Amino acid sequence: MAKRHVAAVVAIGLIAVAGVVAFRTATFKSPVTVDPAAVKLAPSVPIDNVKAAQHLGQAVQFQTVTHQDASQDQLGEWEKLHQWLQATYPAAHKVMTRDIVGGRTLIYTWPGSDPTAQPIVLMAHQDVVPVAEGTEKAWRHPPFSGAVAEGAVWGRGSIDDKGSLVALFEAADALAAQGFKPRRTIYFVSGQDEEFGGTGARAAAAWLKAKGVKALFVIDEGSVVIADNPLTHGKAALIGVAEKGYATLRVTAHGAGGHSSTPPKDTAVTTLARALTAIADHPFPERLDGPAAEMLGGLAAHGSGGIKVAVANEWLFKPLLIKGFAASPAGAAMLHTTIAPTMLEGSPKENVLPEAAIARINYRIAPGDTPDTVMARAKEAVGALKVDLAWEGAPRPPSPVSSTKSEGWKLVAAAAAESSHAPVAPSLVIAGTDSRSLSEVADDVYRFQPIVLSLNGTEMIHGTNEHMTLENLALMTDFYARLMATAAR
Repeated sequence: MAKRHVAAVVAIGLIAVAGVVAFRTATFKSPVTVDPAAVKLAPSVPIDNVKAAQHLGQAVQFQTVTHQDASQDQLGEWEKLHQWLQATYPAAHKVMTRDIVGGRTLIYTWPGSDPTAQPIVLMAHQDVVPVAEGTEKAWRHPPFSGAVAEGAVWGRGSIDDKGSLVALFEAADALAAQGFKPRRTIYFVSGQDEEFGGTGARAAAAWLKAKGVKALFVIDEGSVVIADNPLTHGKAALIGVAEKGYATLRVTAHGAGGHSSTPPKDTAVTTLARALTAIADHPFPERLDGPAAEMLGGLAAHGSGGIKVAVANEWLFKPLLIKGFAASPAGAAMLHTTIAPTMLEGSPKENVLPEAAIARINYRIAPGDTPDTVMARAKEAVGALKVDLAWEGAPRPPSPVSSTKSEGWKLVAAAAAESSHAPVAPSLVIAGTDSRSLSEVADDVYRFQPIVLSLNGTEMIHGTNEHMTLENLALMTDFYARLMATAAR
């Protein structure tokens, strides 16, 4: 009799849980608001997309490459690009003033009619990464040719980030030519060294701050529209609302030098190896919160099947969601601060014991952690091992997390939804952008490039055969034109 009673109680409990799961799934909605109809986006502006492609091809030809050794930068290439912008976009240059800060960073100002209205800031950097030596012949079109072929513009920087720079000016030139007069002031900020250093963006931030600018929002490169997102089984537009911090930890172990034929029990190298293993075996816990949780909720609301059930009932399935998210390196990086040993130094000769062995560990710091918590965790991991821990350069904390409720979010999200015809959700940018320097200029900094790429397609951005499809270039110009016309009207 007792067994029957227990079985009945269990059955009732299971039925109740199933009912709760079914109800929560049926009523589940996205935690973020995206409503193009409520925003009433401005109509598209006629833009000559053939000319836009030609212009991007020309911009790619300027070899504005930033190197780790800044003395290798060809400063004349930036000057040529600046002159080209003036000559190519006359209507925009009639209504906008230009300032140069930090040496080569451009700030354009399109004055608004209402000085009390918060301005908006749109960003795109001028510099590009080098082409890896020895890969030049692997390109389908030479990396600085700017060839318009096969339905795309080919070359280094066509996506990162001259595509955005050209699209911004195509949009501004078209708006200015048709007589658009903004109510809000519009700023363009184009950094000189986003790929290495970000000094230009910091100079621009100081310039804007000195002018008393407190922007409604800032938008820069970052996340994109993923064509084959597994959560929606199709397209998904991801808008970065935060980016991870960056720090490099130098780990140094000391030992007796000498000849390798008579090694002591512990050497600098073996001590360093134990320290690296200890740190790697002490990872940061994976957390499903913040931008990662909002992204999951925002996309699952447009999905179906098991993923929607699991997200709607996170109280029950959270461990499974974390496990599924962490199955890929990119997914795991969204959930926690990552630890990546990248550089090793030891003996200059194979038969010499080094007196010091050095490793560098690169951390990408998730929101919720700080450089201090990273250092504390590393010290805890190495314990009594005799190693020195120190930052290599100044660590950078994660950016503030921007709102998904504000007017800025509603404008950017609506424009993203309209241009991509895809569900929109916030995300965490695991790399770094120039926009991190503008957090004091605006509470809401968004990181979104309105182009459609497959999950594998993002690999070409710093790689071989980088190219911008003509369709994506048209999407970008339309996005920027409608965003500016809507936000500044």
